[in-house]
Amino acid sequence: MKIYKFSKENGKKVEKYQSHLATYVKMAQANEAATIGYMYIEGEGTVGYHEAPIPQLFIVVEGEGWVTGENQKRIPIKPGEAALWEKGEWHMSGSEEGMAAIVIQSEELNSETFMERNKHA
Repeated sequence: MKIYKFSKENGKKVEKYQSHLATYVKMAQANEAATIGYMYIEGEGTVGYHEAPIPQLFIVVEGEGWVTGENQKRIPIKPGEAALWEKGEWHMSGSEEGMAAIVIQSEELNSETFMERNKHA
């Protein structure tokens, strides 16, 4: 598992279209078909330990919680951070207070090019 930050500082100013005070952070590029969903994990909720059928990018947008990789060590995660699980990687996620995340899945999910990797992951 890899943890990424997608804070405003990692983005680029939007200068087209008469934009003002706008920043865009590119997070992934899918060369194959992709599914994009919104995951709600309620307080004390978990998504159980399972194998990623394809690469999955888990982008926290609200609340906070934790994610694991195959070692099942819980790593805290909050808005402005994302977890990337590779195809075949076992993992789980959960939250004590509640968390919401955008989940992008694709056979060809390239995120590492765009996002800054968190040093503790």
